[in-house]
Amino acid sequence: MSTAIPLRLRQARAALAAGFLLQGITFALLVTCIPELQDRYGLSDALLPVFLAAVPVLAGVGSIVSEQLVKRTGARAVLRVVQPAVCVSLAAAGLGGTLWQLALALGAFGLLVGALDASMNMLGVGLQHRYGRSVMLGFHAAFSLGGIVGAAVAGLGSHYDLGLPVLFGTAAAVIAPLAVLAGSRVAGPAELGDAVREAAEAAARSVPWRPLLPLCLAMAFAYIADSSVSNYSVKYLTDGLGSPEDVAKLSYLGYMVAMLLGRAVGDRAVQRWGAVPVVRGGAALAALGFAVAAAAPGARVGIAGFTVLGFGICAIIPQVFAAGGRLFPADSDAAVARLNLFNYVGFLIGSPLVGAIADAGSYRWALLAPMLLVLAVLPLASRFSPAPAPAPAEGRGSAEGKGSAELVQ
Repeated sequence: MSTAIPLRLRQARAALAAGFLLQGITFALLVTCIPELQDRYGLSDALLPVFLAAVPVLAGVGSIVSEQLVKRTGARAVLRVVQPAVCVSLAAAGLGGTLWQLALALGAFGLLVGALDASMNMLGVGLQHRYGRSVMLGFHAAFSLGGIVGAAVAGLGSHYDLGLPVLFGTAAAVIAPLAVLAGSRVAGPAELGDAVREAAEAAARSVPWRPLLPLCLAMAFAYIADSSVSNYSVKYLTDGLGSPEDVAKLSYLGYMVAMLLGRAVGDRAVQRWGAVPVVRGGAALAALGFAVAAAAPGARVGIAGFTVLGFGICAIIPQVFAAGGRLFPADSDAAVARLNLFNYVGFLIGSPLVGAIADAGSYRWALLAPMLLVLAVLPLASRFSPAPAPAPAEGRGSAEGKGSAELVQ
């Protein structure tokens, strides 16, 4: 019960949620301003997928480096340094004028975001261990809310023609001090004790790959869809449908609003109908959203399509983690660690895939590729309600996935 949770721990939870919200704002500002970044730096459509794919690659590197830093300094110390630095890299992306400057800014953004994601989720998992119940979905909801705010701010920036230096610079000047303030209140060793270490040790235990593979594929397909929206929804509306940039940003805004609302009611839907029908319905709804967006005659229908897509995708991703936990109830952290690797796989495939098809044909055709992959979740849905598998034998520890259970964003 919440009354049994110490005040300091509840304050730490609120501070971490604020950090997730600020990160959602920062991420949304960057991805919804991709057309402006292209214009400012003269980045061609052929090169755009390369730049976009580099960000999750470097985020993975940043995550690995962060895990090593956390062992020496603690997750709180890493978060306090890295989150304000992410704001600086965002500002830098809006200030340059040549491609090498954009490459440096996005490279720094990717490395820092990976480290930030790792440290935030380590703290989140530690808090969850101390609470004794699931609290991670609340942090994910805070990130989605931040995405809504960031997309709205980006839309206002385009409407009033502020330009990237002013938009990114002002946002960084506001977010960075708030991140410092929130970071000063997040949980440390006094509150978490050995919770982070315990989560990492649980993640290090070996679980068999084979039962998880259908869920891994579902995770990858869902994140291919998500990265397609994050990186190309605004660009599709501007370049494909001739929409003004301020209106085009409503595509990502609608997507994030749908994600937030869907997550708010998702648990009740699962309790009422079960995970399998919810996942199947979500996959079908997501595919419908892609189809509507691809066939859209104008911006309004395109925005509606991406909003429908958000309602569908939001039902899939959390249920992948839940199903992994049901498969291996004694080693749920280890299962989540492996499943989360396919978050990065989805992002690495999604951006280049959509970008390459769009460059060869059109964005309408490009949106059909993630649509087909989302439909592939339908035959996998039966694996979302399995009987628990036996726990792995003691002593079979493996380094695979070590420390990655925290990366559940």
